[in-house]
Amino acid sequence: MNVKNGELFASSETQGHSHELKENRFVFSLALTGLIFLVEFIGGFWTGSLALLSDSAHVFLDAFALGLSYLAIRAAALPPNDRHTYGYHRLQVLAALANGATLLLVAVEILREAWSRLRHPVPVSAGPMLAIAVVGLAANLVVAFALRKHDREDLNTRSAFLHVIGDAAASVGVIGAGLAILITGEVWLDPLVSVLIGLLILFSSGRLLKESIHILAEGMPRGMTAIGITNVLRRVFGVMEVHDLHVWTVAPGYIALSAHVVIADQALSRTAEIMAALKDILGKDFNIRHTTIQFECGNCGQGTASCPQP
Repeated sequence: MNVKNGELFASSETQGHSHELKENRFVFSLALTGLIFLVEFIGGFWTGSLALLSDSAHVFLDAFALGLSYLAIRAAALPPNDRHTYGYHRLQVLAALANGATLLLVAVEILREAWSRLRHPVPVSAGPMLAIAVVGLAANLVVAFALRKHDREDLNTRSAFLHVIGDAAASVGVIGAGLAILITGEVWLDPLVSVLIGLLILFSSGRLLKESIHILAEGMPRGMTAIGITNVLRRVFGVMEVHDLHVWTVAPGYIALSAHVVIADQALSRTAEIMAALKDILGKDFNIRHTTIQFECGNCGQGTASCPQP
């Protein structure tokens, strides 16, 4: 017993250290991303480069996403209470929704300004633009390296990681435009790269908004169907039928299920094995850990797991 308690304490201590390390990496990444934004934003006005300004907008959204992810991680760690029985996990979804809406507005503004500059080209200082873009790319790679060890742990962290990778790709585009302008002197290449960055942001916002709205609308988690889950549950020995099945996502990685399961007439104490088997298969096959399952007796009507004795 002492060994088990010691193992539990060691496990909790390890998890706490891992959580603290994740938070520290987020704070570091947020601070560095904020610095990149300031450098590129000021540099964009200084050089007259819309591509650099567009990239700074993308970096700002990266910082915004990192900040929301950090706050969501802190909020998700708060315990449930009488008013929020699921805790504060849904804040992650609301953060993603706000992030997606902001991405959409910025993408539209970038595309509008790019169209204006394609019709009326503006002089660009390609040398400083190129130097600032290189600094931005290097910083993005540092942030991506800081987050990569945690990018598979949860959707929230992976989303922030992909944001940074996307911005690194945008920085490569700005570098390419800077080199091309230095060689050819064609300033229209600057708004052209801005269009590509705007489309990249637009795609990201659409995907984020779609997923957030799907979760808030209590949609079935991706890759799952009610029929598929029902068929798997029916394979459990002792299960006769499954109905009133509901599956929803509380927050990314946190899936909940409720269902009525019809079983044969038996003592209530004998249903523990069926319940354990149902929970085990839901956890292994679908990663569903939060379940509410109501047993019903197939021989004596719904609403009880054990028939009254004559």
